[in-house]
Amino acid sequence: MAGIVQDWEPVVIRKKAPTAAARKDEKAVNAARRAGAEIETIRKSTAGTNKAAKSTTTLNTRKLDEDTENLAHEKVPTELKKAIMQARMDKKLTQAQLAQMINEKPQVIQEYESGKAIPNQQIISKLERVLGVKLRGKK
Repeated sequence: MAGIVQDWEPVVIRKKAPTAAARKDEKAVNAARRAGAEIETIRKSTAGTNKAAKSTTTLNTRKLDEDTENLAHEKVPTELKKAIMQARMDKKLTQAQLAQMINEKPQVIQEYESGKAIPNQQIISKLERVLGVKLRGKK
């Protein structure tokens, strides 16, 4: 048996190198500290903050801030609110009764008569039909 030679050297089987996430976990960092290895810590610029929630001044917001145009909804003209009130009084109706007749809330009639409502052509046409008065086309 002179031709057979055995090799008694130990064979070391190693696990693959740790991934980037495993190298960053707390256990690995502490083990490296105990072993005396150099550890570099870098703080990310947005770590621990919610940058998405903060409002940064962009071009659009600056434009809106610089915009001096006064934007407001169209309100009920004085002639219309007076005409609605007069027609309602002539028919001896309360705001609530008129609202019920046109299937709207009493608050809608209040807003129209006080001039706070945004004119809606459907509601105005209902009022014209119930009150028997022409409210549009007087301009």
